[in-house]
Amino acid sequence: MELRGILQGLTHEYHGGDKPVDYYLNIGGYRLPLNEWLGSELTISFLGEKNCIACGRKTNKTFNSGYCYPCFTKLPENDLCIVKPHECHFDLGTCRDESFGERYCMIPHFVYLAVSSDIKVGLTRKHNELRRWVDQGAIRAIPIAELPTRRMAGELEFHLSQFLPDKTNWRKMLKGDVKEIDLLAMRDEVYGHFPEQFKAFQYREDEWVDIAYPILESLDKINSKTLDKEEQLGGRLIGVKAQYLIFEMGVFQVRKHAGYQVEIKAKTSA
Repeated sequence: MELRGILQGLTHEYHGGDKPVDYYLNIGGYRLPLNEWLGSELTISFLGEKNCIACGRKTNKTFNSGYCYPCFTKLPENDLCIVKPHECHFDLGTCRDESFGERYCMIPHFVYLAVSSDIKVGLTRKHNELRRWVDQGAIRAIPIAELPTRRMAGELEFHLSQFLPDKTNWRKMLKGDVKEIDLLAMRDEVYGHFPEQFKAFQYREDEWVDIAYPILESLDKINSKTLDKEEQLGGRLIGVKAQYLIFEMGVFQVRKHAGYQVEIKAKTSA
């Protein structure tokens, strides 16, 4: 099987229980079902061109996982407040696109606890939590607060980051080097750090979400591979987790390479 086109990020479908997430590699409008190719040979070749995933223009360098520089500096999804939501400036009238802000920021958000490399605090739009947790490689997660806007959720997350990490150690996450954590007990402990103005927004759900990933084998050492250094990479595909393809020779972060023109070849192992 051969495919050519612009690479996009991985998409996935969560089925709950012990069933692994179904992953898809998106290229040129086609969805390659990756779970079906686990254990097979998969190669990715860079064809020498990069295109902006927003406007399509050719670019020598991509920013923020697939954008050309003009789209990086102008589009609302690339504003600094997306990664620092407590600095949301919608109410100041300086949002890059007010309609975007109304759709994505001025709506209910969850603050959550997740276990990926360790326990961490994060936020996501309500009803988007499963997508967010899978993209981070979380194996377990639970919402702990529901806030009416992204800024309020960001302010609470920023406060709680004094007591908990808000970043994932991607190497530990991919190795599956994670300690057993009682999320309900941790949630009750974290509630003790809630500022008074946020206590009314506590969200009490007595069951967490467990997430399983399609992984055949684990790697003892995590080597990151990039098409900026190797024009072709791949090998036997042994797993998929977060936005990473896991090969015997190393791991490939797909979303980081969004916008790259590539050729994908897959064949079953002999």
